[in-house]
Amino acid sequence: MAKYLGPKGKIERRFGEPIFGTKILKRRKYQHGHVQSHRKKSKKSKKSKKRSEYAIQLFEKQKAKYTYGILERQFLNLFKKASKKKGITGELLLQMCESRLDNIVYRLNIARSRSEARQIVSHRHITVNNKIINIPSYLLKPGDIIGINKSKNHNVIKQHLNKIKLLIDWLTWNDEQMIGTFKTIPNRSQIPENIKENLIVELYSK
Repeated sequence: MAKYLGPKGKIERRFGEPIFGTKILKRRKYQHGHVQSHRKKSKKSKKSKKRSEYAIQLFEKQKAKYTYGILERQFLNLFKKASKKKGITGELLLQMCESRLDNIVYRLNIARSRSEARQIVSHRHITVNNKIINIPSYLLKPGDIIGINKSKNHNVIKQHLNKIKLLIDWLTWNDEQMIGTFKTIPNRSQIPENIKENLIVELYSK
């Protein structure tokens, strides 16, 4: 599966949020005063420019794509599916993003980030209803059981699970059996991501 391999710190600074699950990297300060003043002026001039409606909508779509690690074609396909369903299109879009197997693996704290979750899924470490699923974009349904493939070495996963407690109320995790349950599709208030999905809908609806 294709994924973003560029400088993550740069992307996080652009959106002002740790969308990759890492700390936002600060820009290196230059020692020469004139260079610093030039940088400050250029930043102010950029901020003073008023962004167009299209730019604001595009910014929000890009943030969502980077957050969930979804490429444009996949993201557009999810939007098309969401727009055909009854309900609020933006909320349905985020619900589909949250229902992806790589995101669920991340939410269950089996992985430290969504990119690590995609790798774990691709390497056949994860099962859904006792069947190995190696497709990160696989959409789960309420009641699905997520487990760890016992035929694989998962000591690193176990160590990570022991350190962090599950904080998502629409998922459950059993420490003894090492299985999670996708209880229900989350509503918008249960999705912690800072994404203005209505702007994404407006962008795609043009």
